[in-house]
Amino acid sequence: MGSKNKLKRFKENETFGNVVQPSREEAVNDLLSLQGNWKKNFFKNGNPIVLELGCGKGEYSVNLARLHPEKNFLGIDIKGARFWRGAKTALEENLANVGFMRTQIELIDLLFAENEVDEIWITFPDPQIKYQRTKHRLTNIEFLQKYKKVLKPDGVVHLKTDSEFMHGYTLGLLHGLEEEIEYAHHDVYGTDHAPDDVTRIQTFYESQYLEKNKKITYLRFKFR
Repeated sequence: MGSKNKLKRFKENETFGNVVQPSREEAVNDLLSLQGNWKKNFFKNGNPIVLELGCGKGEYSVNLARLHPEKNFLGIDIKGARFWRGAKTALEENLANVGFMRTQIELIDLLFAENEVDEIWITFPDPQIKYQRTKHRLTNIEFLQKYKKVLKPDGVVHLKTDSEFMHGYTLGLLHGLEEEIEYAHHDVYGTDHAPDDVTRIQTFYESQYLEKNKKITYLRFKFR
């Protein structure tokens, strides 16, 4: 994507009512007044909140919003030029139950109150395979602690990835922490028992992976 296109998208994002772009200072000092008030001040309803972390173009968030009008969806990514597409589609379709936030995922526990979130989706994250990149892996212990803090006691985390490494790493970590693993499969399209939201929605890159016969893994878990 050219720099002119990126700038155009950044400018458009600023005009979108379904996009929030807090600065790090606003997040750290709670200057947004959204923490604890997402339902009331952003979505303007009392429905459950579902986050998609590292949402990319926002395809999963938008599709989940189409399927589940009874829930609120918020796609989070640091790259606003990417989720511009999802935000624009949501506005064009009048999908009031989906929004997007440009921020670093490490700030999640500063942007949401304890027990404010019902579900988290992590879709095709960078597995950060090199050891020195472990701190950026979205299911490392530090991130899991943040998710646990913002999730309701019975809140669910979904991990959908094309990386066997990421799937195995997360599964091992959860076993070690004795968390509740509700579902795990290394090939969700190779089983008849995969949850509907996992196989019914495919991102652009996911469909490309499948064309190359790459297996898609899925993991659903809760914190004890």
